[in-house]
Amino acid sequence: MINRIILVGRLTRDPESSYTGSGIPVSRFRIAVDRPTRNPETNEKETDFIDIVAWRKTADFVREYLGKGRLVGVDGRLQVRSWTAQDGSRRWSTEVVADSVQGLDRARDAGPSDTPAPLPDHEPPFTSGSRRTEPSGDSPREPARGAPSVEADEPDPFDSL
Repeated sequence: MINRIILVGRLTRDPESSYTGSGIPVSRFRIAVDRPTRNPETNEKETDFIDIVAWRKTADFVREYLGKGRLVGVDGRLQVRSWTAQDGSRRWSTEVVADSVQGLDRARDAGPSDTPAPLPDHEPPFTSGSRRTEPSGDSPREPARGAPSVEADEPDPFDSL
């Protein structure tokens, strides 16, 4: 079976980062992803707001390099959790568990512009995750020296819930 999610969107606020009781880093954030079609009645863009959770080194990357408004690429899996609330009602939560997160733009400079600076052709975006590709002969980009790279190599603690 396949459970794979690939998203590109902007962080709606700074990530919330913490550690579990056993010291495992975790970061939670939400991204806004525009739908490819417009509302037929208003002709306005529609946007989905999707919760993301990152663990371990990917969480460290998110905490260190990402903030509100950053354009990110997320590769992960969909996870649905359920629990019983204190009032006895059944609750559900749907989120994407990120295997890798990439910053697709540069951090915005302190200033009035709402438009992020584009990446130059010679500098790839920061990335986290286990996938690394070798540059092809027709690509002018080289892998960034010293760019953070992390792997999601351990099982998700939520899997046992």
